[in-house]
Amino acid sequence: MFDVTTVAPKFSLGRMVATPNALANIPNGEILNALSRHVRGDWGTLDADDLQSNERALRSGGRLFSSYHSSQNVKFWIITECDRSVTTVLLPEDY
Repeated sequence: MFDVTTVAPKFSLGRMVATPNALANIPNGEILNALSRHVRGDWGTLDADDLQSNERALRSGGRLFSSYHSSQNVKFWIITECDRSVTTVLLPEDY
């Protein structure tokens, strides 16, 4: 992992929202940590195609997607919209 105090954000998160299901199943501190990772380009556990898609989206303004697991092994996603107006924390079943 990297030191978040030395790695600048790569994009704006816009308005940050979370689904009720995500808020009920992921501790707030873990959500905040994941948001910090997401905005700095640490996309979590993605396959090579999704990683490349995010790198292209950084350059062209596309949607950004990250996948993480909580300390209780709950999988959750973070999605930042193409226009960077909203970032959503959600569980896969909320999509």
